This record gives sequence, structure tokens and C-alpha cells, in this order.
Amino acid sequence: MRLFFSIGLTLAAFALASPLRADDEPKERRLSREEYRDKMKGGWIGQMAGVGIGGPTEFRWQGAIVPADKVPAWTPETINQFDQDDIYVEMTFLRTLQKHGLDATTRQAGIDFANSKYPLWHANAAGRKRLREGIAPPDSGHPAFNDHADDIDYQIEADFSGLIAPGLPNTAIRLGETFGRLMNHGDGLYGGQLVGAMYAEAFFETDPETIVRAGLAAIPKESQYAECIADVIAWHKEHPDDWEAAWNKIEAKYQKDPAYRRFSCSKNEKEPYKFNIDAKINGAYIVMGLLYGEGDPEKTIVVSTRCGQDSDCNPSNAAGILFTAIGAAKLPAKYTGALDEKTKFNSTEYAFPDVLAVCDDLAAQAVVKAGGRVEKSADGTETFVIPVQTPRPSALESCWEPGPKADSRFTAEEKAQIRETNK
Repeated sequence: MRLFFSIGLTLAAFALASPLRADDEPKERRLSREEYRDKMKGGWIGQMAGVGIGGPTEFRWQGAIVPADKVPAWTPETINQFDQDDIYVEMTFLRTLQKHGLDATTRQAGIDFANSKYPLWHANAAGRKRLREGIAPPDSGHPAFNDHADDIDYQIEADFSGLIAPGLPNTAIRLGETFGRLMNHGDGLYGGQLVGAMYAEAFFETDPETIVRAGLAAIPKESQYAECIADVIAWHKEHPDDWEAAWNKIEAKYQKDPAYRRFSCSKNEKEPYKFNIDAKINGAYIVMGLLYGEGDPEKTIVVSTRCGQDSDCNPSNAAGILFTAIGAAKLPAKYTGALDEKTKFNSTEYAFPDVLAVCDDLAAQAVVKAGGRVEKSADGTETFVIPVQTPRPSALESCWEPGPKADSRFTAEEKAQIRETNK
């Protein structure tokens, strides 16, 4: 024992005498393009798997845990989800980037979103309506024009932003400013940026808590959203084997405490207004799935689903992030064996292989734009060399104290590009 004690003192002294210098920290990470493609594909499969299981339970349990026997059983055909808003909206965003590049403006994104034809609800529907009326972003997502600005919408469709930004949280954050402003503000925006940053980290990390903390670092630490995610991490540590105990704490604070529902779109309903599409509580349920799922695909989906509220979108995010970390090649065959690669996503130009090809191209551009490079070996193998980034979160704001409007309006030339109307 004295020997171990002596060795411990020696190691401690060495650590104190030789602190890790900033120069010793890695400045870049490497990811083969083949591995990128596999993990990115896994991310899309995860989204489809999560929304497929959770779909029949969506908002049927509000302020209540979904009973275990009410979670639908998985069948291989469940994977084919082409009519879900938390997936097909992303296709519009990818199309904007494909056509106009990674520097596409939020105004161009607004024009393209205004021209979409698929069904929408809540912040998405309100934002698209404002855009078609000529109100340009960011005002289309400002609380003065959008009663749903703190809702879940950009959060459920931000997966693309991390899937094309491996190891690049600042790219995911910036894409949130481009696309999240179409319909959201404050915590509603931060939810999507957190999701994007978690995907970005999942290309290099498999530990769920490390992935969640990477997402948390990408949003303003003073925001209620950051407080919510930090709470879930802490409550998981307090109750590592009892997710329902953690769920009850989330319910008490983020469902029943009016201070954390100050811009809830259901604020005018009678107490306790069980319906809750606020980004924070649903974001908590994404993290619940990741932490209590412990890296298991089915458990991750089931926990996130059973938390209730938007119980298809939340497991879609959670499974997408986890399946990215795992990679498509390592997924159980039940998630991949019946995948339809021919059907196009609702009102879009993309079938599943098209989405993969577009993301692959955009990711290579994103790596180079961030100061990285694509190395090619003599045998043709390509590797992404990705600079390590310190996240730079967006400015702190809230929907209940939103600050001034931007008075942003489309020009006559821009309005002429919007063919769809609100009729």
C-alpha cells in the first residue's frame, strides 16, 4: 500500500509540475470520409427509426409517462418515414445549401421555405405564413410576429446542421442563425443549435453525456434552455437507475412552474395546461433518451418516447444522434433491412440516397470552409482533417423579453420569387 501511495504522490507531483500546455492540445481531428458517410447515414436512419416508433404516441400523453405497453412494437418496415415534418423540412434547408452554398443567406432560406408545400404546424406554420406575407427573417421568427417562437420547431429539424458539420459546432450554430431564425427565437433557436452541436460531436464521441455536454457548450449558458439541460444532467447523476424520478423533476419545474413557460404557446389554456410544445421540456426528453438509453438504440428510443409530449420528434432527435455515434454499418439489421431507397420525402426532390449524397458534398465544403482540408491518399482514400473548435454561442435573448424587431421585409424582387400563398 505504501508503494501505491508513493507512486500516487509522484504522479500527482508530476502533474502539478508539468501541466498540459495549450500547445499540447490537439488542434485537429481526423475522420475518414468513408466513416463520415457511414455515421451520417446512421444519423438519418436514427431519425426515421425514432419518429417511426414515437409517431402513434405524439401528444397523446401530456404531463404523463407513456405506459410501456403503449409503445408500438418495432417492425423493419417502420423505418420508412417519408411524411414526417421533423424530417422533410430539413430537405428544404439542404436544398437551399445545395443551390446557394454554405453562405446562403437567411433571406434566401426564407424564400425557399415560403415556397415549400408540405403540411406544417406551430412555429413552422406561423413562420412560413409571415414569410409569404413578406415579413423576412429574423422577424418571421420574432415573438412580435410569431406566437410560437419558443416552440420545438427548429429543434426537431436541426439534425441536418450537425450531420453536415462533423466536429464543427460553430458551423451548426451558424446554420441555426440562417435557418432557425425563419420560425424561432431565444430558447426555440437554442434547442436546434444544441441538437446540431450534439450531432457534430457524435462523429467523434460515443459517450452520451460527453455528447450532451458538447451540445450544452454551444448555447448561451445563461439561457433557460441551458439551465434545463444542466438540470437533466444533474438529475441523471442523482437517479442514474431511475429515469422516472428524473422525469418527475422535469415535470415539476419545466411543466408546472409558470416561470419556465413564460412564452408557452398554450399559456392561455386553463391550468395546468398539460399540452407543452415548448422547446425546453422536449429538449429535456431528448437528453433523457440519450443519458438513460446508455448507448442502446432501442432503450434510447423507448425512454425518449415514454417521456411524452412531442413523443415522436424527441426520440427522432435522440436516435439520430446516437445512431450517428454508432454508424449505419454497426446498427442492428432490424433498422436497415427494409429501408426504402426510392420513395421521395413529402413534397421534396430527395429520396434517401439523394439526401446522403447532398450531405456528403456539403460536409466536405464545410470542413474546408472551417479551415480544414480533405486529404487524399495514393489509393484514393479521403480523410477529413477537421480543426478543433471552441463553440461560440449565439447572443443571449428570450421570447418573453425579445428586444426590438428588425423591421425586416422582403424586397419586391424577393417577393416575386415567392410563388406560394397562404390561401
